[in-house]
Amino acid sequence: MAITAQDVNKLRQMTGAGMMDCKKALQEAEGDFDKAVDILRKQGQKVAAKRADNAVSEGTVLVNISEDGSTGKLMALACETEPVSNVEDFKNLAQSILDVAVSSGADSKEALMATPLADGRPVSEHIIDLTGKLGEKLEIISFESVQADKVVPYIHSNGKLGVLVAFDGVNGVDVAELGKDVAMQIAAMKPIALDKDEVDSATVEREIEVGKDQARAEGKPEAMLERIAQGKLQKFYKDNTLLNQEFVKDSSLTIRQLLEKTAKGLTVKSFKRVAIGA
Repeated sequence: MAITAQDVNKLRQMTGAGMMDCKKALQEAEGDFDKAVDILRKQGQKVAAKRADNAVSEGTVLVNISEDGSTGKLMALACETEPVSNVEDFKNLAQSILDVAVSSGADSKEALMATPLADGRPVSEHIIDLTGKLGEKLEIISFESVQADKVVPYIHSNGKLGVLVAFDGVNGVDVAELGKDVAMQIAAMKPIALDKDEVDSATVEREIEVGKDQARAEGKPEAMLERIAQGKLQKFYKDNTLLNQEFVKDSSLTIRQLLEKTAKGLTVKSFKRVAIGA
């Protein structure tokens, strides 16, 4: 049967797929719109499978803070190239996913992928559909959620890096400016944990062994290696745990001291850092 321009445009409006893809799908489906939609979705699945191993180093990071400021959600939708990250359909899908994450209360990436959008189909299917349309791998690489007395967000100017800082013990103190400073510290300094006791044991053991090997290579006596390694471990904690890091804007203070100076009892309960391509 003949496929008209009106038919192609109708399918394009239904699916958002390109004109030529819509025309081919309608021709293959012999004018049956439901079959044509299925063909386009299968095309997305094929593209997703073909590009599954491709790296995603571009995209967008979005944040949502609840009205009372106690809950924050941070999500990164990634793609392969910068031009695709600037396509309206990509941006709109990212925002729709974050919106449904907030409204549904999804608390993990897996739960979010299974959550339906407005048309009743899950997020995972929408990602596959847009993969077919844009021809690139798309992936939610991070989805984080925190709760505390006050959550302060930060999105870097490139739109590919975001931070949430969760404060407890606020007690009426305005932590907006402090929160931004701490969030920017996290963005720049990439702490791996909040404090020493949150660094996983495998990392601690590795740092001790590295410290011993360095000391041994420097010709230090075997009996001194453990003590030297422990000293290097304390330096590692200072560089890589948030509360023990020097405050970038005032090196005379650690972040812990900065919090104490701001308000008694003020603490960072947790933080999340999400970055695309880094």
